[in-house]
Amino acid sequence: MPITDLLERNSKLYGEEVALVEINPEIKEEQRVTWKEYELIQPTSTSYYRRQITWSVFDEKANRVANMLMERGIKKGQKCAILLMNCLEWLPIYFGILKCGAVAVPLNFRFTSEEIDYCLKASDSDVLFYGPEFIGRIEDIAEKLKKEMLLYYVGDQCPSYAEDYYKQVSNSSSTAPRVLIEDKDDAAIYFSSGTTGFPKAILHIHTALMQSAKMEAIHHETTHEDNFLCIPPLYHTGAKMHWFGSLYTGSRAVLLKGNSPEAIFRAVSEEHCTIVWLLVPWAQDILAALDSGKLKMEDYKLSQWRLMHIGAQPIPPSLVRHWLQYFPHHKYDTNYGLSESTGPGCVHLGMENVHKVGAIGVPGYGWKTKIVDEEGNPVKQGEIGELCVKGPGVMVCYYKNPEATAEILKNGWLFTGDMARQDEDGFIFLVDRKKDVIISGGENLYPVQIESFLMKNDKIHDAAVIGLPDPRLGEIAAAIIQVKEGMTLTEEDVDAFCVDLPRYKRPRKIIFDKVIRNATGKIDKPKLRQKYCGDHLVEKQNQG
Repeated sequence: MPITDLLERNSKLYGEEVALVEINPEIKEEQRVTWKEYELIQPTSTSYYRRQITWSVFDEKANRVANMLMERGIKKGQKCAILLMNCLEWLPIYFGILKCGAVAVPLNFRFTSEEIDYCLKASDSDVLFYGPEFIGRIEDIAEKLKKEMLLYYVGDQCPSYAEDYYKQVSNSSSTAPRVLIEDKDDAAIYFSSGTTGFPKAILHIHTALMQSAKMEAIHHETTHEDNFLCIPPLYHTGAKMHWFGSLYTGSRAVLLKGNSPEAIFRAVSEEHCTIVWLLVPWAQDILAALDSGKLKMEDYKLSQWRLMHIGAQPIPPSLVRHWLQYFPHHKYDTNYGLSESTGPGCVHLGMENVHKVGAIGVPGYGWKTKIVDEEGNPVKQGEIGELCVKGPGVMVCYYKNPEATAEILKNGWLFTGDMARQDEDGFIFLVDRKKDVIISGGENLYPVQIESFLMKNDKIHDAAVIGLPDPRLGEIAAAIIQVKEGMTLTEEDVDAFCVDLPRYKRPRKIIFDKVIRNATGKIDKPKLRQKYCGDHLVEKQNQG
């Protein structure tokens, strides 16, 4: 069934129960306009901005969005883009687009005006919903956009070139639209991270979204009693598909704006959250705050927190072991995936396999995997090759880009571009991105392996390894190291620590600096290469 059926089911079964809560510790009540049906609640124990919405109101608002779009001539299959920070309006707009049979196109909130314009064209979008945080970027291209599409402003003091979303949607019917939606219908276009140029448009059907919802609930044993704390941006498949587990079970979720250790602990404590998905930097920050004493567990109610899981990048095993020292009762899972595979879960560690920390895991629910050589032939167990996945969550295509689609989709298999190996127990270990492999003196160096080793040093907060050009060896491994606050580390210290690495794997250059990461927590290797080796970045991109 299409993913919209889950929302309608939840409205019938759990109509008066809370579906979503929005928390923003940084703004005050009067700074944001709200739909009147959204309850603005500030319990005596809190002093931050908080709104909540029930399942019935969630469904009603989605219906209003769908009918508003249909009244303006939007038909099944047309594309509607969303450029919003996480907020209570985000998901009703997303589901309203789906309910009228249109295709939702979430946009990265970090996109520049040029990238926004590019993605709207690449996806053939006819509508753009955007919030106050993006006024400047949209104004740069507004004259062009308003001639080509409907612009809905989701905020107070609507600009003259856009339509007031709140006013328009409040005048639309709350009755469910009569649009036949089938499993095979196009549902959403997500954009790749664009690490080698402008991002690619990834097309998914309703079957893929439903697969991710069921898979998430199964992987993490989500029940109706759970409460998921969602911190990452909803435009990203990671956050969205993990929340789909809450949608599948009709359970509550909290949208938290802010990722400081204090904000996360406070939300878990006061909202009684049971499941939290963290990115590596946030987990690192929490551990650093606990280690320093700035954050004290006894100040918060955390006993109900049962699961912490991480994804979006390789996870240093040392981080997980450190985490379990503070939270020995926690279940833990690692999730691997791509936007091309409807986000996380095509491979996952499994909550019962914490003894295999370091692996990304085994094929997820409904998925198959294989590891192949350059010719596409399976490698022997234990050998390194490219990871391929196959399942109901694989994308249909890169929208209107058959050449790029053919490069990554072959006989139903999605070639991930990630280098991996499989151990004797069938667990898959990620080695590195194919394009990030460093070739030094004819030897392949895998940065992830070196980064994981460096992260064992208790003075290192974060580490990234990139290739720098070298006239003799072609490339050398350079380590960008971010030292923990209040600690000191020298190049000699790092060299001494790395003596346990094979000589050819040891970083030949040490750079003490902040590790650049993108919005989803991944190390931004292209930006690091641009910063430290300039034109060498182009060569690496061409290799990818």
